[in-house]
Amino acid sequence: MAKAKSRRRVRDTWKEKSWYTIKTPLMFEEKEIGETPAKDADLLIGRGVEVTMRELTGDFSKQYIKLRFEIDNVAGDVATTKFTGHKTTTDYVRSMIRRGTSRIDASTIVKTKDDRRIKLHVLAVTIRRAKSSQQKYMRQVIEELLKETAAERTYEELVKSSVNGKLASEIYHTAKKIYPLKRVEIIKSKVIK
Repeated sequence: MAKAKSRRRVRDTWKEKSWYTIKTPLMFEEKEIGETPAKDADLLIGRGVEVTMRELTGDFSKQYIKLRFEIDNVAGDVATTKFTGHKTTTDYVRSMIRRGTSRIDASTIVKTKDDRRIKLHVLAVTIRRAKSSQQKYMRQVIEELLKETAAERTYEELVKSSVNGKLASEIYHTAKKIYPLKRVEIIKSKVIK
């Protein structure tokens, strides 16, 4: 004779969770960027959120920029975030580089006026192939320029200018005097704690 199976009751954990609205920091105008479920508000702290620049501003030409935030505070059902960095999509970076050009990568840790540290990764693409000595000099100039610019600006000003392309434009206009450039882009940034 076969035994009758005892049915175990499965608990639905989704019903125990609450939904929290995620908002950007003040420098990005505290815009709503999504919702997330959690059993407890404390479990949200440290959770990462990624959003494109187009979703924040509505500007379709900035689709390739991905901003990263981290939840740092929960008040009621609203979770506020802090900016942790940004990056550009790999397909966008590949589209800039062509045969017969040189890719110059300059990465450096800069310190702002209010003693915050950010690692910035700049990509410069030349019109023609550059010699290795020219590339090395260009890299040095870009790194020095980044350090000087960061020292003059606050953390908030530096983040805004690196994300919206103003800092890349400043670097382009200074560095093109050394060697003809096609494009300069800040492809990555990371806030160092």
